Amino acid sequence: MSTTFVGMPGIPGRGNLHAELPFPKAAKAELTNPQLRANLRHATHTIRDKRVRVVGELPDWEDLRQAGADTKNAAMANLPALLEEFERNFRARGGTVHWARDADEANRIVTDLVRATGSPEVVKVKSMATQEIGLNEHLEEQGIPAFETDLAELIVQLGHDKPSHILVPAIHRNRSEVRDIFLREMPDVDPALTDNPPELAMAARAHLRRKFLSARVAVSGANFALADTGTLGVVESEGNGRMCVTLPKTLITVMGIEKVLPTAQDLEVFMQLLPRSSTGERMNPYTSLWTGATADDGPQDVHIVLLDNGRTNALADKYGRTALNCIRCSACMNVCPVYERTGGHAYGSTYPGPIGAILSPLMTGIEAEDNGSLPYASSLCGACYDACPVKIDIPEILVHLRGEDVKAQHAHRRIPTEMDLLMKGAEVVLSSGRMLALAEKGLPLGRLLAGRDKKIKKLPGKLAGGWTASRDIPAPPAQSFRDWWKKEGRA
Repeated sequence: MSTTFVGMPGIPGRGNLHAELPFPKAAKAELTNPQLRANLRHATHTIRDKRVRVVGELPDWEDLRQAGADTKNAAMANLPALLEEFERNFRARGGTVHWARDADEANRIVTDLVRATGSPEVVKVKSMATQEIGLNEHLEEQGIPAFETDLAELIVQLGHDKPSHILVPAIHRNRSEVRDIFLREMPDVDPALTDNPPELAMAARAHLRRKFLSARVAVSGANFALADTGTLGVVESEGNGRMCVTLPKTLITVMGIEKVLPTAQDLEVFMQLLPRSSTGERMNPYTSLWTGATADDGPQDVHIVLLDNGRTNALADKYGRTALNCIRCSACMNVCPVYERTGGHAYGSTYPGPIGAILSPLMTGIEAEDNGSLPYASSLCGACYDACPVKIDIPEILVHLRGEDVKAQHAHRRIPTEMDLLMKGAEVVLSSGRMLALAEKGLPLGRLLAGRDKKIKKLPGKLAGGWTASRDIPAPPAQSFRDWWKKEGRA
């Protein structure tokens, strides 16, 4: 597949795409929280079990996956033309299009648009793109509070926390923790509030209703953009999105450029793939589609900010570009044994889990801060690929990015590392049967390092020491396989 650019390559992604710590260090800290692990296990297993049931109802599920992959691959290959087509149709229907190279530019555009309305605040639909660019924090610095209306995002915001899951941002919280947050942060909440889910939902509803009815500006994301009609779409489960995209006078959508689809007919496939893969439902409870502005109906001032923020860097990577096919369903996260134990915060980026382990380094560059450690946050078991509704081969891209990380490290290194020397030694030994035989003769000497339980618990060196810091190595046998073979007279 040929490389495609849309005119802004080379600008790395900014905002909440960078890991503050290498994944191993961050994960080690998260693993000390037993409540987090219990919350994650319960939530991910519940969602994935529901997904298995509803996916099993469709005899053509694999055909749908292939259709979704083919559609997204075609869209990425023809992205510049599709974006221009979308822009023409969006403008023709009364909308205004803005282009943002990175997070800083997107934040400035949104801030200027809000200020032009005179509104003192905004309400928001759950949006990965605005989380990615850190819009809430930027608006807060400018004196414009932004209120999340998605229940899980509201929990995260009131808890002064960060999302840890694409679909369920507050997946790391249980209902008792949610009650405590509401009691502490919500004005006028009933002091007798319990952790009963309906009561929590009603408390959030009462809190948000006042915001919906007074808001003049809303900020949304978009799940899909249809090039042939200039239509935007948001799918959600609570109805908060429907309130945001219909009640305020001004609607500002921030959307990654990869969300564009060629035609409205393509939704036929994705509206079957997305709800089953994300929430384990046959159909989405609320699907809102809007096309520009309509007189006396809904928002009259409609804007979209088309965000690059490193996406053209990912598009330029012929091995990694399919990561942009992601429809943000979170299916890969719900089956990942690494994510289930560490949670999303260990990944550092807005995009956690397997998809985040490839998407963040692709958008920022493998050398950006500690993002080079993210491709190693996987066992390469392949469960993520099997679950992905658009067949993104995440394990293959992880291996590719690991190679890129090694190349980047070697480019700045003058002295060979312990790993370099070990690999060079292995190359010499494995290149000759005679050398391999000599090495095998020395293996029984390893028994001297073993204890009475015939296990090697500690080895010297950074590499071997790191291995034995968390696992034991069985002592080698007293006789090598070659010696046994020769002794048996089979040589």
